[in-house]
Amino acid sequence: MLSCSLRGPVDVEALSAAFDAMTQANPTLRSRIVEEGTGHVLRLLDEDERPRLVTRTGAEDEAYAAELNDPLPVGGPLSRAVLVSAPDGGSHLFVLVVDHTVTDGHSGIALLNALWDRYRTLVEGEEGEHDGDAAASATPRWPQPVSRLLPPADDADTAKYLDGRVEEARRHPVELVPYDVRRPSTTGRAAGEGTAGEGTAGEGHIEVCRLTLDTELTARLRHAARAGGVSVHALIAATLLATARRRLDGDGARTLGCLSPVDLRSRLSPPLPASDMVPAVTTHLQTLEVPGTPDPLDLARTVHARLGDFISRGDHFHEMRITPEIPRNRALQLATVIVTNMGVVPGPRLPSGLEAVDVRLAPAREQYFPQAGRSPVMACVVSFEGRLAVEFPHHTACFSPSFMRAFRDDVRDGLIGLIGPADGVRTGSARAATG
Repeated sequence: MLSCSLRGPVDVEALSAAFDAMTQANPTLRSRIVEEGTGHVLRLLDEDERPRLVTRTGAEDEAYAAELNDPLPVGGPLSRAVLVSAPDGGSHLFVLVVDHTVTDGHSGIALLNALWDRYRTLVEGEEGEHDGDAAASATPRWPQPVSRLLPPADDADTAKYLDGRVEEARRHPVELVPYDVRRPSTTGRAAGEGTAGEGTAGEGHIEVCRLTLDTELTARLRHAARAGGVSVHALIAATLLATARRRLDGDGARTLGCLSPVDLRSRLSPPLPASDMVPAVTTHLQTLEVPGTPDPLDLARTVHARLGDFISRGDHFHEMRITPEIPRNRALQLATVIVTNMGVVPGPRLPSGLEAVDVRLAPAREQYFPQAGRSPVMACVVSFEGRLAVEFPHHTACFSPSFMRAFRDDVRDGLIGLIGPADGVRTGSARAATG
């Protein structure tokens, strides 16, 4: 789910046309998933079923929460665009939702920016740049699945890699962060680790707790990473691992897992442009023995080195090849923390008079499982225009809002401890869902 908080006038007709142009150029956005034989395929929607821009009036916070809790319908369009405007028309929230089946973070951001590029040319009267769009996309241009773009591999090598991954997961099971919301039991009494005043797990809803750094602190975080010989991703991952460790009992070392995304676009030959609407990403799972009071920089160096070794061996290609095995062996992706990272990306370019006050990217799921009692903690990291943000999506039947705010604040304090005083840090408000 990508969103823009906007200030200024929006031409709804032009924005609707811009979204139509994006769905015309990218057939996956106007498709549905259907069963075919023993598998599934994408099939174009009829003209009257394809997604169109939805507009309504409302408050931004409530609109964000509503869209976050409105999953794309099964068997329906794989994208949705919504513009929610304040009653006076002076501010707006634009939301773009795309199914992860047909996108990843990089292509989602590229799509958002391309849509606003198209909008800008429409309102500024620069039609010439896009005159050929309709003709070029009259015949759908389906992107190639990334699995078909991988370098050749011996089936025996892939099988050996899979066996090694399964054995590694069996030998080093990771611990997960317990839910703090109490769960009703069959006896009618609450079960699990409750937080006073938070109640028990009901149906719940999705919320996003957010941490942001301004441009100066983001630059200082990058400097701290360079000085430590690690990536910003490794620093953030280590801080998350240390924060998760403090949510577990005991003083000794505990086995924690860190799941990191690995972008394949730049590692394919030829490279795959971000404009191709496919999920061109795989993952790297590493397990670490994390003591009760870990040194975040030492953890970051371990995370950084292992991820680098994984890529240098070419194991990211093997990891993509074994993806079909994950539903049968979920331990292959079971981690204490999931730390995505889009890096530093540009925000949308808007016409004069319209300003993007904020740009966000946050993942959400259709289903959560409070009965599991514990789960990974998700952190989605992206820097739009040099301002780092960490989004913590969670379900209130699992982790309470107060729990996630405390977790976020601990991550903030850990990062500030690595880069200097806390002056200038601000924690964006946790968006409260309406249910």
